[in-house]
Amino acid sequence: MSEGTMQRRAQREERDQRAKRLNRVLVCAAAVPVMLVAAGCSSDSGSGDSTDKAAKAAASASASPSPTVQAAAYGKLPEPCKALSKKTLEDLVPESKSGKEGKSDDISTRGSCSWNSLDNNGVKGSQFRWLNVSMLRFESDVTRGPADELAHEYFEKQVQDAQAAEGAKGVKSEPVPGTGDEATAVRYELKKKEGTFKQQTLVARVENVVVTLDYNGAGLAGDKSPSAEDLLKDVKKAAKEAVAAVSEANGAGGGKASGAPSKSPSGSPSKSASGEASDEPSKDASESPSKKPVSKS
Repeated sequence: MSEGTMQRRAQREERDQRAKRLNRVLVCAAAVPVMLVAAGCSSDSGSGDSTDKAAKAAASASASPSPTVQAAAYGKLPEPCKALSKKTLEDLVPESKSGKEGKSDDISTRGSCSWNSLDNNGVKGSQFRWLNVSMLRFESDVTRGPADELAHEYFEKQVQDAQAAEGAKGVKSEPVPGTGDEATAVRYELKKKEGTFKQQTLVARVENVVVTLDYNGAGLAGDKSPSAEDLLKDVKKAAKEAVAAVSEANGAGGGKASGAPSKSPSGSPSKSASGEASDEPSKDASESPSKKPVSKS
């Protein structure tokens, strides 16, 4: 092979090598934008997913329902002075002509009535009786709870207050079945200058209403003291009537007087639920019978 032929062959091989290197450079250069575009799409996709998730979370939060409590079972109270039958009043306060209704700023929430009876037998002494019926209705509040639970708390407080009455002697308590959802009777004696008073306090709850009966009796001017057992029997009878009156006033037919327990919480938010429900009854409704002055009329 001549020297010229060999030189031309070497030149062709060198041109082929340069062409191959150029092709590789062009291929790599063309691949770079594709990678950048792919990376850009991937980044945009992630941002979009985050935005979608945040939007869905906000929509879910705005769609969440507000806290609620179940509506109160009872929405009103009976007239307190008509909560007991004429026959029952004749048995408990035979000399009373009429009841005295207590003051109330909302008769659908609270009410009370009291009766005085003095059977004056002259030199043979006399028998005194005093009866008070008070009612307090609770309504639900989303922050404080269902009405029947609020009523239960007040029920327990009333029982505890009766057990801790100032000057009480021989305090005894007992459950009273068959009267609303729950009921407790507290009895004791109070020594006063007029005589020994036998006090009976019966607290009952029916749904979202608490009924408290205070009944006391005394033998005055030398007459013998009444039987505590008889007084307790009488106030139990009166309590059943008062509980039935609450149910009847709300169209329930007095069914809760049988003592059937509540099957569900009750209560509906209202003005009374957030303010008055936790308060004591009005002054006349909550006045302790043990502090009531003895009537001589």
